[in-house]
Amino acid sequence: MAQRVAVSDGANKKVSRVRVAVRLRPYMGTQDEKNEGSCVRGLDSKNLEIINWRNATETVKYSFDVFHGEQTTQQEVFLSVKPILPHILTGQNASVFAYGPTGAGKTHTMMGTLNQLGVIPRAVREVFKMVNAKNEDEGWDYSISMSYLEIYNEKVLDLLSPGSQDLPIREDKDKNILIPGLTHTTITSFSDFHKHFVPASLNRTTASTKINQRSSRSHAVLLLKVVRTQHAPPHRQQTGKLYLIDLAGSEDNRRTGNQGIRLKESGAINLSLFTLSKVVDSLNSSTAVRVPYRDSKLTRLLQDSLGGSAHSVMITNIAPEYKFYFDTFGALNFASKSKLIVNKPFICETVAVPVSVLPVKRARDGQEAGRSGTEPQKKRQREEKKTEQDGSRISAHLHSPSEPSVMDRLLALEKQVMNGGDKDKPDDSRKEIQALKEKQRELESKAMLYNQVLGELSGVKRESAFKNSLAPLQRKQSTASKGIKQQAVVKPLQVSQLLPLQTSAVVKKQSVCAKKKEKKLFDQVEPPEGKENFIEKGWESQIDTSVLDISKHKILQILNSGSLKELKGLQLIGDKKAKLILGWREIHGQFKKLDDLIKVEGMTGKRYPSFMKANILSVMGY
Repeated sequence: MAQRVAVSDGANKKVSRVRVAVRLRPYMGTQDEKNEGSCVRGLDSKNLEIINWRNATETVKYSFDVFHGEQTTQQEVFLSVKPILPHILTGQNASVFAYGPTGAGKTHTMMGTLNQLGVIPRAVREVFKMVNAKNEDEGWDYSISMSYLEIYNEKVLDLLSPGSQDLPIREDKDKNILIPGLTHTTITSFSDFHKHFVPASLNRTTASTKINQRSSRSHAVLLLKVVRTQHAPPHRQQTGKLYLIDLAGSEDNRRTGNQGIRLKESGAINLSLFTLSKVVDSLNSSTAVRVPYRDSKLTRLLQDSLGGSAHSVMITNIAPEYKFYFDTFGALNFASKSKLIVNKPFICETVAVPVSVLPVKRARDGQEAGRSGTEPQKKRQREEKKTEQDGSRISAHLHSPSEPSVMDRLLALEKQVMNGGDKDKPDDSRKEIQALKEKQRELESKAMLYNQVLGELSGVKRESAFKNSLAPLQRKQSTASKGIKQQAVVKPLQVSQLLPLQTSAVVKKQSVCAKKKEKKLFDQVEPPEGKENFIEKGWESQIDTSVLDISKHKILQILNSGSLKELKGLQLIGDKKAKLILGWREIHGQFKKLDDLIKVEGMTGKRYPSFMKANILSVMGY
């Protein structure tokens, strides 16, 4: 049995700001045709400047935690990441991710080469060094495991198990992100890690574009989990996780020349990075109601790294060429916003509960649950038992075994009188019959009282305890009830059963009438040639101009201000088309007219007229 404990980092609840390091890659190839050179320049170890695109004679300055110039080595980049690694040995989370446009050197920074190792292999090697340096006398055992995945076209794929399908992303009761079905491989040394990591990296999706010969087409995430267990009681167990993430770069398809499957991949990459920027904006906004982590699988995985419980470092890669100017300018703005994000790290610790305590606690819980749950039941049982006892006393009084059966004696005397009876004492037989009839009436009245008492005690009707297969004896109406003027009106059973049906029919009829009165203007338009001909032939010319304008205005309003869910509610618009419309709207602004929708990818040719026809008729209710 284990109990989860969250421990703050220090006496006071400390917070950890996202550290941002910017790396400028070297100038590649010859200078531009205009001999403009580099558009970015480093000022010192923390500051840099970029030419202002509004005024070329001015520059825009940025300040970050670390700035790495063109001559920076891989080891120097790793030193800006190294301070957060010791946290994972104490049950805390840490993450490092590279961000930037395509061709800016993110994969080289994170992966590196055989001669120049990147951040990922250096970080793993450093973790093993720290674990091996721990003294065994401290009383802790360490276990390290790794997982490796990629997010390709919004699908989570296991790189250690290439044949796996799209994996789901879940959240446990402690708000920790987990992926069921993901392979976790235990590693004992850096060489063991290298043996699994290199073949898995070859499974990652890459392709060639006009800008990058080996462009990453997916986001790669390496998860390193360190679990340390205490030898002595209470056998505490602390779990730390290190996320090492190589993001795919944002792409301008006009420069990359993407087509077909490459175009689809770049759309998924740009959309996930756009969601990432929305998450950063929401975290920095004081008025944000919701942080859109769930809008993308990338941001779902980065939930701990941005505004969560991890110590985070973001390495922003930028390019110096003028053709990358706007990509570089956007990356620097994103980095400056990211450094304002504050995380709240805590220790993820599991404490073993002694087994001897569990039975006592469970027994106590069971007793409390038994007392609270059975008290109403016992009360009902006592009331039912009391009712049965009262009923049995009344029944015993009515059917005392010491008295002979009144009905049997009465029947025998009537039969005797009808056959001639006792000639010596005819009057005695008739008197006895009369006395028995009086007793019969008394018993019947007691039986009715008995039924009434049982009905009041139990709350339900019971059958009469006095059962008789013969017709009841005729009784005169009591004179005491003649003066009462109150009358009880009892409705027949069949009529009372039909009343709810009649009432519901009236309500239904009224609701139908109300709905007919609330129809809108375009719902009242009647097609002149019947519904089928109206939809198939000359549908637009047969619609009233005002109704058509209202319908088009409503569709344009959804295109300009609708959410992803509202856009998917339009006819012929699926998840992919809705995301493309959102992306176009973010870049170019609102649609001024419906014809602008043709500019969105996939809305040319026959698609646009079909879209207009289907949605206008849908708005009109056809």
